[in-house]
Amino acid sequence: MQRNTYISTAAAVVLMVGGPVAAAAAATSGAAGTPSAATAAVRADVDATGAAEAAVKHYPGTVVSLDKDGAVWHVDVVGKNGKHAELTVDTRSGKVFTEHADGDDDDGDNAQEKKQLLAAKVNAQKAVKAALAAHPGQVRSVDWDDDDNGGARYWDVEIQPKGGGATKHVHVDATTGKATVSSSDSDSDDDNDNDS
Repeated sequence: MQRNTYISTAAAVVLMVGGPVAAAAAATSGAAGTPSAATAAVRADVDATGAAEAAVKHYPGTVVSLDKDGAVWHVDVVGKNGKHAELTVDTRSGKVFTEHADGDDDDGDNAQEKKQLLAAKVNAQKAVKAALAAHPGQVRSVDWDDDDNGGARYWDVEIQPKGGGATKHVHVDATTGKATVSSSDSDSDDDNDNDS
């Protein structure tokens, strides 16, 4: 009988101590699965790399260009099927919308440009990483380009510096991934358009 009393007492002590601890653990684990309003408020916008990845997940292929326009990224993709698509990626939710997709066969310069793009060792996502390593900031646009480079293709990544000021264009070699800050085509901080 005394043995049963000891067991009952021990069980009561475990329940008294374990009950609040278990309740606190359950409350903590429940809270961990649900983000608070403060956490949601500090969530970062979808960056250029995230927009590119979301776009090719939605429309498998290779990114040709990205351009941030307010709360969206405009992303051009050459699909694995050879078709071109213009997509929009929401900067807050990461949702992707197809604006336009076509199956027109490219000819002449467009066909050559597409061939060079698909053969490039450095894609848009790698170009963004290389450009940010050379010139930290926020990416505004990424374009597959050949201007000012003797016809050789490269990635032109436009970056807004962290402290503000004029945007800089970083040229990333499509074969080596070498990033060079261009001195010839920076924009003033009032002009975030991609007209340079």
